Amino acid sequence: MKPYADRFPVALRQLVTDVLVVLWVYLWIRVALWINDVVERLAVPGQKLESAGSGIADNLADASGKVGRVPVVGDDLTRPFTGAADAARAIADAGHEQQEIVGRLALILPLVAVAVPLALVLFLWLPLRLRWMRRAGIAAAVRDDAAGRDLLALRALAGRPLGELTRLGPDIAQSWRAGDAAAVDALAELELRSLGLRGRRV
Repeated sequence: MKPYADRFPVALRQLVTDVLVVLWVYLWIRVALWINDVVERLAVPGQKLESAGSGIADNLADASGKVGRVPVVGDDLTRPFTGAADAARAIADAGHEQQEIVGRLALILPLVAVAVPLALVLFLWLPLRLRWMRRAGIAAAVRDDAAGRDLLALRALAGRPLGELTRLGPDIAQSWRAGDAAAVDALAELELRSLGLRGRRV
């Protein structure tokens, strides 16, 4: 049975990983939008409260104005209406404050929901992806030069697992030290494959 790395080439694994990262970000953006929608619905009671309070306050103020025109006792009769109108305005203000709080939550909670997943992408996946791109770019630039392939072979000797190296032959390190061109090519190809690259261009 072939090793995992051989059955799933590096380039394919990179592509699958990139797609999964894009889906991960898209999913959390959708979650953030859903949270925003749910939280904004909480503002509806506040809107109704503000509307009802304002309407009652206006009606009471209008009634107070009419009662105030009653001779002699008009001022005494307006006090209950004025007090009730003030209470209704307080209710309307409470509804307005609730809407402001909900509005802030509708902004903050989605940002928090999407910030953590994006931080994972930016600080964990992206540096690894950029490092692979840099290594692959350098390897692609030097793979056609003899000195470059020797460096790639050295890199393979230093960094590839022993299981992969021994499959090239029990004396692969000794052959590389002796300058065996076939050994250098085999090691260089191993390093290039580990980066998702093909061998030298023809």
